[in-house]
Amino acid sequence: MCIIYAKSNPVESLKEHTDELLRQYEKLRNAYGIYIQNERVWELLKIAIHYHDAGKVYGPFQQRISDVIGIPYKAKTEAQKYLPHNYLSPFFLPLEKLSLTRFERKVLIQAIAYHHERDHELNFEELREAIELDLVKKQDLVRSHLEIPVPDQIKLSNRVFREMEKRIVYDEEKIDEYLFYVLVKGLLHRIDHAASGHIDIEVGIEENIGERAVQFILGKGSSLRDVQLFAKEQQGKNAIIVAQTGMGKTEAALLWIGNQKAFFTLPLRVSINALFDRVFEQMGFEQAGLLHSTSSNYLDETGKENWEVIYDQSKNFASKLLFTTIDQILKFPFKYRGYEKLYATMAYSVVVIDEIQAYEPKIVAVLIKALEMIKQIGGRFLIMTATLPTLYVEALESRGVIKKEDYVFQTFVNDDIRHRIAIYDQPMSDYYERIAESGKKKKVLVIVNTVKQAVEVYSKLCKLTDQVSLLHSMFIQEDRSILEEAIKAFDKDRNQSGIWVTTQLVEASIDIDFDELYTEVATLDSLFQRFGRCYRRRLLDHDNPNIFIFTKDASGIGYIYDQEIVLKSIEALSLFHEKVIKEKEKVELVANLYKRESLKNTKFLKEFDHAMRAIDSITDHELTNKEAQNILRDIQAVLAIPRKIFDEYEYLFDQLAQCEDRYERMKLRKEIERKTVSITKARARGNTSPILKTYRSSNGKEYPLLPYIEILDLDYDFDKKTKKGTGVSLTPSLSPFV
Repeated sequence: MCIIYAKSNPVESLKEHTDELLRQYEKLRNAYGIYIQNERVWELLKIAIHYHDAGKVYGPFQQRISDVIGIPYKAKTEAQKYLPHNYLSPFFLPLEKLSLTRFERKVLIQAIAYHHERDHELNFEELREAIELDLVKKQDLVRSHLEIPVPDQIKLSNRVFREMEKRIVYDEEKIDEYLFYVLVKGLLHRIDHAASGHIDIEVGIEENIGERAVQFILGKGSSLRDVQLFAKEQQGKNAIIVAQTGMGKTEAALLWIGNQKAFFTLPLRVSINALFDRVFEQMGFEQAGLLHSTSSNYLDETGKENWEVIYDQSKNFASKLLFTTIDQILKFPFKYRGYEKLYATMAYSVVVIDEIQAYEPKIVAVLIKALEMIKQIGGRFLIMTATLPTLYVEALESRGVIKKEDYVFQTFVNDDIRHRIAIYDQPMSDYYERIAESGKKKKVLVIVNTVKQAVEVYSKLCKLTDQVSLLHSMFIQEDRSILEEAIKAFDKDRNQSGIWVTTQLVEASIDIDFDELYTEVATLDSLFQRFGRCYRRRLLDHDNPNIFIFTKDASGIGYIYDQEIVLKSIEALSLFHEKVIKEKEKVELVANLYKRESLKNTKFLKEFDHAMRAIDSITDHELTNKEAQNILRDIQAVLAIPRKIFDEYEYLFDQLAQCEDRYERMKLRKEIERKTVSITKARARGNTSPILKTYRSSNGKEYPLLPYIEILDLDYDFDKKTKKGTGVSLTPSLSPFV
């Protein structure tokens, strides 16, 4: 019998590949079938699996794969044009023998036809030619190889073509039909990708992260706190929990997750990495995954012995608990081509969104749309935050995402006093000498709004003391990692004193506890995040201010922070000058500031409302996956390597150009990427140049080497031994950035 090949690496027959999909299907259904109780979804999904790759019998496909694996293709075919197999597979469906409704037939045909999203446009004449010249002779081969019924005659039906051509899209009036299609198509995507990668579609199924969190807490001699007990009781419900820093929010979220498959999102990669390590290493939950733009680097660099397995499971969403950024998993509101894979997964998952206030309003609009869609398909969510803009709750209520009968909202704060503030209508520069003097005896943190200002403050303080360090986003990745570890080590050594000058980079990403904070004014929510880096783990033990806010000549107002909201923030905080401010008061101030009525005519509200309207009007399948991800990341950046660093490490590029081993190339790319910095396109303009190096591919053609990295023709300053320097040198013509 003639074999139909499906894969070349490893070599795999179509029957073997299909059997692997069926194994993954059973694994998924046994694990989480209880959450998708429509039996018809599972029945159509199984049919789709049997037929999804039948089109691979097409002669030109078999010829191509035979050439790759070095096995002569003996069958004859008159067809010459290569066509995507997924467009051909539906014609092997025995539609007359399947008991399908008209809509189910359309779902089945489209789930198969689009289980790969191709740039190749569907064309009636191309399909007709492929069928008449090739497929009409292949039905017996498909029948015997796959052991499935097929039509006695393969023909191009106008009806089938029309079913393929007019795609199923979101329809509010037919929401149940739409979600049915999403589940069949999306789960077929998941199963096919798992089978193709020979990775289990789900891992750690029997593990219970909630129980593991309880064991961890009790094992430290602690008991469950109020917020943790509350979260544990709310398993299975949508929830919003507002809790101050230090109350055990992370463990509370894990207790809420319980035995569910979960996605845990945070705004910053540094925070995600730290939380992943905590759960993976300290709690011993090895079914945790990590997924963000540099997660493979992090897993490798931190010495995870099986980091490749962890990464593969993470990028295929197989992990029982996945720590990730929103651009990786909450991009389905853009309805890009193939979004159903992620969206269908939400039907049996829960999602934690930590610190929602840290995102820009246009990004929160996408999150709110994602939560709305998650609820529609049967998933659940938890919003965890220290402060919550009322505008976001109002939006969730108005869209029917949260209703009194199906969600809970609770605030947890105590009367602990950690901060006494002083507000000065003066520039920070008036206090440089005081900051320098205080840094001789205390741990002093200075936070400003832009990199340019951070370098300015650092340079001035260096003239007054040698006990000052600088951290901002414009150090190359490996140097920034050095500085992040250095500031954490500085924090841990309670006998050490000195000054760290930073940007809002440290607001939520680095767990530090300093004695005093000097900060430029910003919006309330950002300021309160900064407060959390001072007296973070202790109560205020004196009557003097430990937070100093400067409102005059602050950088970044008007383009990083909305000016109207900053003015309202100053007005609200002025009532607390030289007074303590309690956690409850912080929560109430943010809630009042971010009410829709309070935000009238602000840039913030206009941006949020515009984004909500835009995300509601998106048409299915217009964007690619990458385009959707870039929008959610708000990508306006260039990955660049400073000229000085490029000259020092040019040999790495030469090695990469000559390297043919896949894994060695991956290691070299990682090492090179660690020498880069992310700079906005506007600021890079005129200061970057392409890398004029190429590599020769297996087809003998030359291609640009690492075209996504550019050379940055600006000075770079950092000494790894002293851990001192200013990073990328900013010219006066460049606008400030964080």
